[in-house]
Amino acid sequence: MKAVILLSGGLDSSTVLYQALADGYECYAISFDYQQRHRRELHSALAIAKKAGVLQNQIVTFDLRQWGGSALTDDTIDLPQKRSLEEMSQNIPVTYVPARNTIFLSFALAYAETIAAECVYIGVNALDYSGYPDCRPDYIQAMQEVFRLGTKQGREGKPITIVAPLLDLKKTDIIQLGNKLGVPWELTWSCYAGGELACGICDSCRLRLAAFAELGLKDPLNYASVF
Repeated sequence: MKAVILLSGGLDSSTVLYQALADGYECYAISFDYQQRHRRELHSALAIAKKAGVLQNQIVTFDLRQWGGSALTDDTIDLPQKRSLEEMSQNIPVTYVPARNTIFLSFALAYAETIAAECVYIGVNALDYSGYPDCRPDYIQAMQEVFRLGTKQGREGKPITIVAPLLDLKKTDIIQLGNKLGVPWELTWSCYAGGELACGICDSCRLRLAAFAELGLKDPLNYASVF
């Protein structure tokens, strides 16, 4: 059995990769260089894929900076920093990249059908404070229908399945699952800033640090500061 894994190099996608391996799939990772604010996460994706022994890790390159619309694709938009978890939950943040998961899933679908994979794993999480619209159950359900209607495999009655094992998990649950699966947290990268050290103050760092702290665990990453 084959599975395509959307692998960003972050905590969630790395856990999903290890879950797919535990589920018995031959894993083919796909990562994206969309001219985002930094490439640090891609180094992590490659390291994790190598560590996990995936059969192939594709990096797809395209340019979303020409459109901007997000703090991750437009350097003139400041990254949110030093926000409380309550502040993060109030609105969809400027780190949302328009239609990003739709683009990612489209590439993953094409790759999966080409190699006759049974499913595509994605690390979306509906309980994350970021509240991105393309990380919610109704979105995944809609994209599953696209997978069925938009492919030869789907029309022939063997649709490629979207697997989102983290969809209803809290960040603490994800870390506990990753610990059980043996995810190498020290190789992962969550920081939006992309410096030599994780910044410790962007929303992604704050969510990650808070979850490790809630579990009474130390995050093995080094941080420039901890707010």
